[in-house]
Formats: sequence, C-alpha cells, structure tokens
Amino acid sequence: MKFEKIEGLIDAPFTPFLPNGDVNLEPIPAYAAMLQKNGLKGVFINGSSGEGYMLNDDERKRVAEAWVKAAPEGFKVIVHVGSCCVRSSHELARHAAEIGAWGIGAMAPPFPKIGRVEELVKYIEEIASGAPELPFYYYHIPAFNGAFLPMVKLLEAVDGRVPNFAGIKYTFESMYEYNQCRLYADGKFDMLHGQDETILPCLAMGGARGGIGGTTNYNGRELVSIIEAWKRGDIEAARDHQNFSQEVINVICRYRGNIVGGKRIMKLIGLDLGPNRTPFQNLTDEEEKAMKAELEAINFFERCNKF
Repeated sequence: MKFEKIEGLIDAPFTPFLPNGDVNLEPIPAYAAMLQKNGLKGVFINGSSGEGYMLNDDERKRVAEAWVKAAPEGFKVIVHVGSCCVRSSHELARHAAEIGAWGIGAMAPPFPKIGRVEELVKYIEEIASGAPELPFYYYHIPAFNGAFLPMVKLLEAVDGRVPNFAGIKYTFESMYEYNQCRLYADGKFDMLHGQDETILPCLAMGGARGGIGGTTNYNGRELVSIIEAWKRGDIEAARDHQNFSQEVINVICRYRGNIVGGKRIMKLIGLDLGPNRTPFQNLTDEEEKAMKAELEAINFFERCNKF
C-alpha cells in the first residue's frame, strides 16, 4: 500500500480537562483552528502530550471524535491508539477508521517492556489490522517505554508484512539512525521527525519533510518558520528560529517539561486546557508566574502562536 507522505508539522495536542479531571471537549474547535492558523498541518492526538495512557478507552474515543469533527478542511487527524492492552489498541484503531481519522499510530507499551524487534512487529501487526486502510505510524520514543530497538531492523521486519505500515514518528537523538531509516528502500517509508529541538539538523542531513511536535502547541510559528527559512535558503533565519525554539524548551524543562509546563503555557497564550491528571504534579501559581517571567525575558509572547 502507498500512502501520502506528510509535509510540514503535525501537532501533538494536550487533552483538555475540567478542574475536576474530567475530559473537556469544548475547547477543541478553537484549538484546531488556532493550530491551522499558525501553520500546523494536523494533529497526533492521545499521545504522550495528550496524556493518552491516562485516559480510558471511552474517553480516548470521545476525544478522537471531537478532533475529527473539529478538523478544518485538509487538517490531518492521526489517532494514537497504543495501549498496554493490545485488544484495546485494535478496537481504538477500528474506531479511528470508523469516525474518519486520517491515520493511526502507536508507541511500544510501557508494560510489558518490549525487548525484541519481533515482539514489536507482532504488537504493530495486531494493532494495524484494526484499521487496515489507514496509514499506521510507529511512535519511536524509547525514553518513555525502554524500547531501545534498531529502527532499520524494524523497517526490514515490517516491510511486506504489515501492509499499512506508513513510517515512524522518530523521537530519539540519533540523527544517523533517522537518516538510515529515511534512506531505507529508496525512501519507502515516511520518517516524521519528532524532536522540536533538532529540526534544522535533520532538514540538513536527514532530508526531513514532515514532523510531529509537542512545543508546536504554543511555539508552532517559530518551528514552521525553521522549515520555511530552510526551503528558501536562508540558513541564518533558520538558525535563529531553531535557537529560539531551544530557548523555549530550556524554559519548559525547568517547569516539568512540555506535558506540564507546556500545557500551562496554553493558558498564558489564551486557551486554558485545565490541569494534568495524577500522578503529574501541576504547576503552582507561583511557578506559573516564574515561568511567565522567564518567557517574557526571551520575548516569547511576541513570537508564540496567535489566536
């Protein structure tokens, strides 16, 4: 099967919650419109940024339905369906196809830990068969699940075995391996870059065409500008946008990272998505003020996403 290769950046959105922790679908239409306005090409929902493993299956389905319904024309909705229960993943994949999602994806489960390529292929095979007409992306993020497996070997193993395997969301530090995956079988598979802090070097060395990001939620304009500057040959502008994006990441790393600190930034730019679920430790009001001051010091609010 041949699928469209993604060009541009896909956002990994946060899941909105009410103060009591219930899922809040109300902000999603405004959220989708804002992302498209700032240059994002779609969303990869219910993943790590969206606290997907902390939602039950019914909640995950309702979130997926809301995003598909809210998506502007041409805006891709990819549903992360990974779960510790592969049968749940298969059902979530089936549901994604039923509601009209553009694609599906899954990371390796945090438990049980997958330690062999063949184990991962069987996991992918069972999930992908739930939506055989949709492109399936493997979400490679070994820091979350300990699945430090060779991705070229994975491509060799799924090639011809999982018909709807489209590619990899590659969230790991090895640009060498990323490029080797991109080159596999003359570029057969779609290699989506997954680290916002290194978009520019992957454009230069890895020939990246698309990516999925988390800081794109609030800093998407800058990250999209890296690609635009690279395309027009303005390397100095591309460096400026990449360096600024790293400055933003430096700030959120001091406030428990993108899932916690980044989600609170959404409130600061005009879209309150509520708290994080337990066991995440939410920012205090004092921490929010301190983070805001650090962002102001780097002129973030002049360069961030706009509504």
